[in-house]
Amino acid sequence: MESLLDKNILVVDDDREIVRAIALNLEQEGYTVFKAYDGLEALDIVTTRPVHLIIIDVMMPKLDGLSTILRLRESKNLPIIVLSAKSEDTDKVLGLSMGADDYVTKPFNPMELTARVKSHLRRYMSLGDIHTGGGNVLVNGRFTYNLDERVLYADGEPVKLTATETKIMELFMRNPGRIFPAEEIYSRVWNEDAYSTENTVMVHIRRIREKIELNPSAPEYLKVVWGIGYKLERK
Repeated sequence: MESLLDKNILVVDDDREIVRAIALNLEQEGYTVFKAYDGLEALDIVTTRPVHLIIIDVMMPKLDGLSTILRLRESKNLPIIVLSAKSEDTDKVLGLSMGADDYVTKPFNPMELTARVKSHLRRYMSLGDIHTGGGNVLVNGRFTYNLDERVLYADGEPVKLTATETKIMELFMRNPGRIFPAEEIYSRVWNEDAYSTENTVMVHIRRIREKIELNPSAPEYLKVVWGIGYKLERK
């Protein structure tokens, strides 16, 4: 697999000291860091420079973090980690529902943030530009998952999923009919121990449903098994 180093990370926060501290820590790990101090500046950098992961604050001038994420998700599927001083579950769910892959609450442990960066880059690269053209596919009803491309097709059309969403759907497509507790989904997709992860998984499942189900409010495929977990119906 391609090296995790020599990757470009964009850090966005209106607090310049926080940006400096994060950048210093990441640069010591071998990453190149781009810096932005509001959402508009971040969008400009992403459109003009190669960026592999974004760390972004929620509360910023000119264009806040959540609005920036919405704009980014119109064309980019790169990993996004949200930073926020707020710790309430509603804020976390909001950030994830806007398209973020992960959420870190201030004040944060620099080592934990670096570990999350590495984890998301590893997953993003493993699902990245792999186009071998092989016929290694999984089929379930309306869906076809190409294991070589790491692309999900619904009714023959590619579905625009983030790297995290792709990993979740690969897990389900490999195991149709199997019920996965939220904790297992989290540990297998995020590659870290699961603690109070129900909201994180729930939001990602909801986002996937909005992209793959004909009627997301009455899903035919991606279903909740109350009190146990989630499953992809076998068709």
